[in-house]
Amino acid sequence: MPLLFSYGSLQKEDVQRATFARPLHGALDALVGFERSLVKIEDPKIAAEFGATHHANAVYNGRDDSRVSGMVFEVTDTELAAADLYEQPSAYERVLAPLVSGKQAWVYVHARSAESVPTQMRPDKSREHGREE
Repeated sequence: MPLLFSYGSLQKEDVQRATFARPLHGALDALVGFERSLVKIEDPKIAAEFGATHHANAVYNGRDDSRVSGMVFEVTDTELAAADLYEQPSAYERVLAPLVSGKQAWVYVHARSAESVPTQMRPDKSREHGREE
């Protein structure tokens, strides 16, 4: 099963129920080589929906001492596709990132931040679920 890491709204039970039709059970973990940042919500409709002016974001910096805390969840392929749909309106892209636990998980970063992520962390068919085929 794919692993999904969340440092933001996908940790909220109401978002999980709306996105996956169930609450997720996960474990505390942290991204390695990323730092927290904020992204201004440009669409007033989305800002009103979230009740915020900014989204949480993680930016890749490649430093081994940088961490972003959050939760890692096991999800199905269908749930991963649902997460893609959830993140799409906010211009977030999915990348494969290392965790403190030694696992690798999918995580969403804003499209502007995704440009700094190394090519090997970007999705391709051989790594679609976090493993080499």
